[in-house]
Amino acid sequence: MHGAPHRHDRRLGSAIGSPMPVYSYKAVAESGPRVRGQLEAHNEIDLEARLRRMGLELIAARPLRRASPLPAIGRLGRRELITLCFDLEQIGRAGLPLVEGLRDLAQASELPAMRQILFYLVEEIEGGKTLSQGMARLPAVFSPVFVSLIRAGEQSGRLDEILDSLSKALRWQDELVAQTKKLLIYPVVVCVVVMLVTMFLLIYLVPQVANLLHTMGSELPWQTRALIAASDFVIERWWLCTLLPLVAAGSLVYAVRRHAIARYHLDHWKLRMPIIGPILRKIIIARFANALALMYRSGISILDALRSSEEIVGNSAVAQGLRQAGTQISAGRSLSEGFAELHLFPPLVIRMLRMGETTGALDAALMNVNYFYERDVRESIDRALKMLEPILTLVLGGILALILFCVLTPVYEVLGRIEF
Repeated sequence: MHGAPHRHDRRLGSAIGSPMPVYSYKAVAESGPRVRGQLEAHNEIDLEARLRRMGLELIAARPLRRASPLPAIGRLGRRELITLCFDLEQIGRAGLPLVEGLRDLAQASELPAMRQILFYLVEEIEGGKTLSQGMARLPAVFSPVFVSLIRAGEQSGRLDEILDSLSKALRWQDELVAQTKKLLIYPVVVCVVVMLVTMFLLIYLVPQVANLLHTMGSELPWQTRALIAASDFVIERWWLCTLLPLVAAGSLVYAVRRHAIARYHLDHWKLRMPIIGPILRKIIIARFANALALMYRSGISILDALRSSEEIVGNSAVAQGLRQAGTQISAGRSLSEGFAELHLFPPLVIRMLRMGETTGALDAALMNVNYFYERDVRESIDRALKMLEPILTLVLGGILALILFCVLTPVYEVLGRIEF
């Protein structure tokens, strides 16, 4: 894409409150493409030096009196984070300087958001900050747990091991998300098919049969009259049937986003759903156990790990339980005692944690809990998928059978009274 300006927004500084002026610049990359963007610098000389460290040569620059509203920094998906962890681990194991390695990764990356983030980390490190401090200033990209683990790796000198563990944990989470989507998408698809088939029968088939029955002049049973009334309502009030689900869904989303109580009740209800609810509970606890084990092995205290884990679970009901457990542990109770009162973990897990506390090998016990849930979640999802398929098939068949029964019963009665 030579000759076409490539937007390279480096407008992060003002988004996080730096007092330096912002410059709008044009530059050229070493690989050839022209780059435009905004960058904070003390003056034009400082701007030129910063751009050169990023592998760019300044062409023109002008100061901005006020930084314009800044777009949100590009986000990285889980797979991009996995790649970044692997690349950073290889940089450390090869003994390369971190700044040079990050700059090489940025220049080689084909993803604009990745280049933007890596160049920003280069600036932060060259400005005297650590890698974890630079990541902490990008909360939309790196979660507090991610930053805490990187910080623990820097302080303990085991950053390579932490990055390897992070990469494995993110791969497992990616697999877990894929399995969860498989579990949830199938019933949603079947429900949509059931709804479409039902609407088709009510709008197309039932009116034709109703006209035939009225022509015959026979008395209709109550279930057929109810079905015809439902068909008439759907045909005459189709806009209401379409609007009501959308309004209900929108109201639910609004309430969940704006009100913590509504979010808590919805999350609590999801854990109580038949078949899917227990599996969601296991998935949440598996994610929590994985993160807690990883943080504890990295040297982060239990209380700090619990506080960081509250946002990992993605369920306000479970997060509130973890908050209560943290309060009890800070008051002097053991980890196993605090978790036993949550009623989230099975007795086997509580015994494993108690044994780990007794023997002084709590990190090994947490990893055993992590392994226990990893296998349990996979087996539970496989069993649920095998159960859901026949159950939803029976539901679909039952609805179709009910409609056909209501439609065909009076027809058979009329035909039975005809004398040949």
